[in-house]
Amino acid sequence: MAAAGHTAARLLRHEWSVATLAGVALAVLLTWPTLKHPRTTIPGDIGDPTLQAWQVAWAGHSLITDPLRLWHSNTFFPEPYTFAYTDNLLGYAPAALFGHGVEAAVFRYNLLFVLAHALAFVGAYALVRQLGGIRTAAAFAGVAWAFAPWRLAHSGHLNILSTGGIALCLAMLARGHGWSLRHGHRPRLHRPGWIVAGWLVAAWQVSLGFAIGLPLVYFLAGTGLVVAAAVGWARWRTGRWVFSRRVVLANLLGGAVFGGVCVWLGTFFLHVVELNPQARRDLSWTRMFSPPLRGYAIAPADSWLWGDHFEAARAQLSWPPEMALLPGVTLIVLATAGLTFSVFRVRHRVLLGLGVLVSGALGLGSNLVGEGDPGYLTLSRLLPGWEALRTPGRLMVWTSLLLAVLAAGAISEFGRYRPARGWQKSAGGIALLLPLLLVLVEGVNRTPHPTVPPAPAALRAAADPILVLPSDGVSESHVMLWSTDGFPRIANGSMTFVPDSQQQIRTTSMAFPDPSSIAFLRQVGIRSVVVLPDRLAGTPWDGVATRPLDGLGITREEIAGAFVYHLD
Repeated sequence: MAAAGHTAARLLRHEWSVATLAGVALAVLLTWPTLKHPRTTIPGDIGDPTLQAWQVAWAGHSLITDPLRLWHSNTFFPEPYTFAYTDNLLGYAPAALFGHGVEAAVFRYNLLFVLAHALAFVGAYALVRQLGGIRTAAAFAGVAWAFAPWRLAHSGHLNILSTGGIALCLAMLARGHGWSLRHGHRPRLHRPGWIVAGWLVAAWQVSLGFAIGLPLVYFLAGTGLVVAAAVGWARWRTGRWVFSRRVVLANLLGGAVFGGVCVWLGTFFLHVVELNPQARRDLSWTRMFSPPLRGYAIAPADSWLWGDHFEAARAQLSWPPEMALLPGVTLIVLATAGLTFSVFRVRHRVLLGLGVLVSGALGLGSNLVGEGDPGYLTLSRLLPGWEALRTPGRLMVWTSLLLAVLAAGAISEFGRYRPARGWQKSAGGIALLLPLLLVLVEGVNRTPHPTVPPAPAALRAAADPILVLPSDGVSESHVMLWSTDGFPRIANGSMTFVPDSQQQIRTTSMAFPDPSSIAFLRQVGIRSVVVLPDRLAGTPWDGVATRPLDGLGITREEIAGAFVYHLD
């Protein structure tokens, strides 16, 4: 018993245990009040977060009940492949194996929201440690990347905030190949198991969505080609292989799984575009969301420290949520210092600096010189799938990660010169902690946490397939969330495009209830129509609840202020 306690205590004191616990604690603190009322409120707004709460819930429900129907969700009835209409957070499906219903879906979303920040901290921490940074520098990088001001603009986009797998897979792959920025390549430290783990984490990251995952795919592919060329050159020059057979096999195995997951997921998204040509995004979307250069120096409104200071500047941006891209003042200053003062080798610093410039330039989209060609628009024409990445500013994920690594190099170099004893040692320790405290302050949020609209009781009394009115795109994500209570088939749904069948249903139902609309709804398979009177004002369905039913062959019942029309 004593031995077990000693082992447990030793594990808790281990660096990675401390880093993980610190990441979770910081995530709870810096996303507060997300977990204050986790079953009834949601961070950001009640639009995309409610949709994404449904996505996670549907994935788990499908895995339990009918995995073969995963891609044919209960929404957008009667359309197929509706779970592939947008990024779907599939990698979070295991979280939905526990609990059911609307409150469970909201609670699950809030928990994942917090844990996504924690994983980003741990991922950046692990990457910096593997690259040769000291612990304080790794903690700085973790906070600076996971809680950067620009991320606060995406409080309603869990798929954009879920980036921890990027840094973590890079750390694992670097560890498996025995490589760091500080010490270079050390073959004696090859660990094939870490290589396989890195590829698996990368595959999981992609399963959370291509909006963030696709640049990772191309980064890993490009890095793989460079490494392969370098290995071939070394073989030709020295006659020896740099990597052992086990390392090569680990990469082949892990890379095959990674590639298989990417192809498997991509197939369904491509099929959706084939069925719905209107889902294809042309370059006008990219031009619309391309941020100006000054956007990198503007903080979003949700930043507690900087939000008010940049209010006037944000007003000049055409779409502030995607164009207020401040990575953090402290991060910029220390990353700049890291170009000349660092534990990392000069050539590595130069590469990191070039990476910042290239990713930052690409992030300008069409606002780069030449309207992004060459640049982001060039990639949209050349790289499969890139044209669907309509928001160039999200490359700040990479820009801020590179800045964090540069800054960590400077902090680590300062730590080398820290006095070993006396008051100077204490002063040096405080100086090392100061940057960490500054980025913590810059990460404090004032994100709104609105109350999630409760599900109407009438929805549970309706036989599926169901149409909920109004169906105007505003309430659609709420209906999707409400459908997590049993997952009835619904004609409603909210995405960046409108399927033809949904548009027909919407247009026809504006005259409901009348003979033609009832006949059409019956024809497509709708058995019940739920009308929410308190949401009809100002919509094309205003007045539906007061229209007579005489001679229409349907019945209506009122339940808690809503109406259920039974068509069969």
